[in-house]
Formats: sequence, C-alpha cells, structure tokens
Amino acid sequence: MTKYYELLNILKTELEATGLVNTITQGDISGVDVNKQNLYPLAHVVINSASFVSATINFNVTILCMDILDVSKSKTTDQFRGNDNEIDILNACLTTLNRVFERFRRDYTILEIGDAQNTPFVMRFENGLAGWEMTFDVTIPANMTIC
Repeated sequence: MTKYYELLNILKTELEATGLVNTITQGDISGVDVNKQNLYPLAHVVINSASFVSATINFNVTILCMDILDVSKSKTTDQFRGNDNEIDILNACLTTLNRVFERFRRDYTILEIGDAQNTPFVMRFENGLAGWEMTFDVTIPANMTIC
C-alpha cells in the first residue's frame, strides 16, 4: 500500500505546478522554518491523521503557504496598509492555496475532497512569517485485500 506516498507526491506536484512557491517541505510543523537555506515563498505539507473507513483511507491534510514579513523601518503613513508587506503576502499565499486546491479537486477524480478551511497567520515561526494555513480531508480508495 503506497497511498501515503501517492498523496504526498500529488500535493508536491500541484504545489510545484503553481510556479508560486520556491520551497516545498513536509512533515512536522516544528521544523518548518529551521533551514536557513529556505527560499521563500515556502509551502509546507502536513498529514495530520489517517483513518480507515470501509474500503477507503481518509487523510486530514494541512498545507501552509508563507513568506517572510518585511517590516519597513520608516514611519507608518498608511494606517490601513501599515508599513509591511503583510497584505501582499496574504493575497499571494491565499491565491496559491486556492489554485492548488481547485486543481487537486478537478484533476484527481479518484479522490473525494472535502471543503477547505483557511486561516491566516502573521509573525509566526522563527523568521516572522506570514501566510495561510489550509486544512481539508481527502478520501482515497484503500485497494487492500484481505489475505
């Protein structure tokens, strides 16, 4: 059974296809921002859980899309936009996740994909990153036989 590998590879392929992220990582969220070699924007994939239901596997997936928040040292003159690139990052990252999710939903008919919940974050992790966290469920046929 290689369903875990298949899911990770599909997600990586779709993230690469956007052309909007420079680094794609996966695994434990605590290690997301420790590599000083990361090129941003960065996407990080986490498989939160897997449940066996009938002849399927239901995966709960989180994808984070993020970039480094650049805060200007000059005085803030626009109270709405502030003196950083937060709005630009949030817009770009949400667009990236939306593109991945819609392609994923459209191109992989063997999968059942639930709705995605998206949550923004600002000044997270060691480098003060901003972006979005998208979580959704994916159900895949298990294709296991009982021996």
